[in-house]
Amino acid sequence: QLQLVESGGGLVQAGGSLRLSCAASGSIFIGTMGWYRQAPGKQRELVASITRSGKTEYGDSAKGRFTISRDNAKNTVNLQMNSLKPEDTAVYYCNTGVPWPNTWGQGTQVTVSS
Repeated sequence: QLQLVESGGGLVQAGGSLRLSCAASGSIFIGTMGWYRQAPGKQRELVASITRSGKTEYGDSAKGRFTISRDNAKNTVNLQMNSLKPEDTAVYYCNTGVPWPNTWGQGTQVTVSS
């Protein structure tokens, strides 16, 4: 019954920025939320997570470049991505299961050109 809708992806030049958004619905309580990504030929990986109280954690690839945030009242989570690199190209997904994901949304494609 939990539904996740990601948006904000697109095509961007290396060094550019994108802001991803995720809206969660169908659950009365949303705890920790995270952003995952899956690049071609690679496993899906956790990029960043944030607790309800705002505690954040980042994967090594995201530190210093990405910022995760959330709005508990709206059940949304965002990912601000700066200084994008071609290796950031992936389908990005949000999930309420961290580190063990549960329901997946459709994801949003991020493509970074060199």
